[in-house]
Amino acid sequence: MSFVVWIILGLVAGYIANQIVYREGKGLWLNMGLGIVGAIVGGMIFSLLGGAGITGINPYSLIVAVVGSIIVLWIYNAVSGRRV
Repeated sequence: MSFVVWIILGLVAGYIANQIVYREGKGLWLNMGLGIVGAIVGGMIFSLLGGAGITGINPYSLIVAVVGSIIVLWIYNAVSGRRV
């Protein structure tokens, strides 16, 4: 997948995950960064479980990226000491 697709998917996934975890956005760059990392983490987790990882811009990949982003946000909160 191209770098631009990762950015788009990461931005959308990061925004959705932030809405689920925080109920409000925490900023464009944080959303995008954690979303991109979350997309990678989600893809690796789903691949290890025998499923397909990120396959492009489609609903399945968005779900994988959002799940990964939620996991990354929980880890981010634990490391930074933030409370949700």
